[in-house]
Amino acid sequence: MRILWSVLVVLALGVPQGSAAEDIERRIIVNGEGTVSASPDMATVFVGVSRQARRAEQALGDASKAAAAVLARLEAEGIETRDIQTRNIALSPQYARSNDGSAPRVTGYVASNDLVVRVRDFDRLGAVLDAIVEDGANAMNGLAFDIQERGDLEQIARAGAVTDARSRAEVLADAAGVTLGDVVSISEGGGGAMPFAADRGMLMEARSAVPIAGGEIDIRAQVTMVFAIAE
Repeated sequence: MRILWSVLVVLALGVPQGSAAEDIERRIIVNGEGTVSASPDMATVFVGVSRQARRAEQALGDASKAAAAVLARLEAEGIETRDIQTRNIALSPQYARSNDGSAPRVTGYVASNDLVVRVRDFDRLGAVLDAIVEDGANAMNGLAFDIQERGDLEQIARAGAVTDARSRAEVLADAAGVTLGDVVSISEGGGGAMPFAADRGMLMEARSAVPIAGGEIDIRAQVTMVFAIAE
């Protein structure tokens, strides 16, 4: 795990505007950011089944049967019900166009059933993908990596953001020839996890465990700190 810090800094020395100078606080305002990078341990997969037939009910029935088979296979692979959700069900006609200017005619229908699947056992992701392809899934519409337990990492990122902001404020104060005072206020904004999303795939034709490269997930925290300038 590696930790990176970056910061955007603003120096604000109070300037009297419509009030006595002694009533204006001199301050240094700093926006700091902390980033923690860690390997993912969970993936969200967007898979689907599609079937084509001349009649609408046949296409929808075939797609429904295939989706049921995929759901059964996911259950057999140990994926919990809470981690499987139907994302979309669609049925659309297919048209044939002629060169004589006549209206297009319907030649068949395509039905699809898309699922969102969370795989919490990251080491088995490739095997799970392989299994559901064998049982009827023929489209992959996306893959995203994430971290299940992010609390400790978020705390590290927050602490890093505060440390970095204070360090930058000290540099600014020294460069401006003033002394950094107490913290006037501190607030958190932005940040959060940055899930890594793989590119949308084409039709899945794998017949062996799919190799997966998880990379790293960035978890970020941002803070705004306001420091007084000591007399």
